[in-house]
Amino acid sequence: MELRVLKYFLAVAREQNITAAAESLHVTQPTLSKQLIDLEGELGSKLFERGKRKITLTEEGVFLRQRAQEIVDLADKTEAAFTASQETVTGDVYIGCGETQGMRSIIKIMKIMQEAHPDVRFHLYSGNDEDVSERLETGLVDFGLFVGSARLDKYDYIKLPVCDAWGLLMRKDDPLAARETIRPKDLERVPLLCSRQALSHNELSGWLGKDFTKLRIRSTHNLLFNASLMVEEGLGCALAIEGLINTAERNLVFRPFEPTVRAELIFARKKYRVLSKAAELFLQYLQKFM
Repeated sequence: MELRVLKYFLAVAREQNITAAAESLHVTQPTLSKQLIDLEGELGSKLFERGKRKITLTEEGVFLRQRAQEIVDLADKTEAAFTASQETVTGDVYIGCGETQGMRSIIKIMKIMQEAHPDVRFHLYSGNDEDVSERLETGLVDFGLFVGSARLDKYDYIKLPVCDAWGLLMRKDDPLAARETIRPKDLERVPLLCSRQALSHNELSGWLGKDFTKLRIRSTHNLLFNASLMVEEGLGCALAIEGLINTAERNLVFRPFEPTVRAELIFARKKYRVLSKAAELFLQYLQKFM
């Protein structure tokens, strides 16, 4: 597969129309159509369902779109690292991060660096630990911020001087909202909305005294905002990290766990991977100011 053809494929997936995609790519429609047919032949899979008004992706096409975007992003990132000016520090720093107030510490250092090097650009990707780890492995991000326990043998890392506290997000009219803290026995009959990341956290299982999957888990999620909407609609209570959802103007409250359950914040990079000039400088700022 050629990189150029993958970019053609992504344009058609985005526009859902051959003519519009051809115009955005500045190629002729027959040329684009032939490239797509050749790509399907090369892969031995049908990638598109061709309707009268628009083109949609098949299941194989959806899979290729994700992989093709990763390949194109990585190629662009590599090219940018080589074309960055040698006289002044320019370029891009890519950071994958979970949902945590601890990102404030990282962002403050980003600001300090940008004041000294305004041509450096930062790109944040939000996801759970699994998402961040995958992007670190493939080189799509330079650094990853992990919340709580994580396998760190493949990484060089720094522990941030702050921790996150776990608790329960619920409606204000929930009976548990009258409590100051939430104890393990309080969750036994509560319908729970649980992040896939929380299910694997040893800290939470240790606090509960048993596997979280033994509880009444109604749904899982990877980011908290949509789960908070489900809480408001009465689908259950969400396991959450303190401070991620502003409850002041919503029908929600947060109550911490007792005993307190804290998660360490780990800022990591892949061992032995060569960083771009901009990413290497950011690491130096991090080590200096953290």
